[in-house]
Amino acid sequence: MLIEHRGRRPVVPESAYVAPTAVLCGAVTLGERARVLHGAVLTAEDGEVRVGSDVVVMENALVRGRSGHPAVIGDAVLVGPHAHVNGATIEDEVFVATGASAFPGAVAGAGSELRINSVLHVNSVLPPGSVLPIGWIAAGAPRARLFAPGEHDALWQVQQGLDFPGTVYGVPRGTSLRDLMARQADFYGAHRDDRVLDEQPPAPPPADRP
Repeated sequence: MLIEHRGRRPVVPESAYVAPTAVLCGAVTLGERARVLHGAVLTAEDGEVRVGSDVVVMENALVRGRSGHPAVIGDAVLVGPHAHVNGATIEDEVFVATGASAFPGAVAGAGSELRINSVLHVNSVLPPGSVLPIGWIAAGAPRARLFAPGEHDALWQVQQGLDFPGTVYGVPRGTSLRDLMARQADFYGAHRDDRVLDEQPPAPPPADRP
């Protein structure tokens, strides 16, 4: 499904494929031969989503672009099922496994791997060629430290300086959930003016067979 949001429409080249149950909303641009599979959502809120060539976004993944933090995915990237790329930059040839998350301002360097259920924290940089193990958390810049599950106190010493609430929600730490959700309701209220587009991207031509 293609949706116009905030006056912007998705751009899908003929060589790309978007499954009938996938959603591209707003200023989303796909590269050549990109594949967006069933249930995936690529949504440009008040920012952009830019996807390179030969990228596969698998079932039920979420890619979200925000103002100041576009979601940028390089070439030859796999975004696995149920993965979450929110305002992050994923450089070329990165493997984002099932359930992995990358938050606003984060950068996954070229050739890196975010393994199952791992987290690349806000404003953190995973160097090229790095491996973020299953369930681990990477936090910090210019080079993220890796934290095993359960290392909460050590993680907090790095995480508190990354300003998660300010980066993701634009509010200071300590803002009440009620105030935060009122702001979020106003923000996402912009979708009330969305328009589902009639045109759908064509299916790619069948592969040549001998």
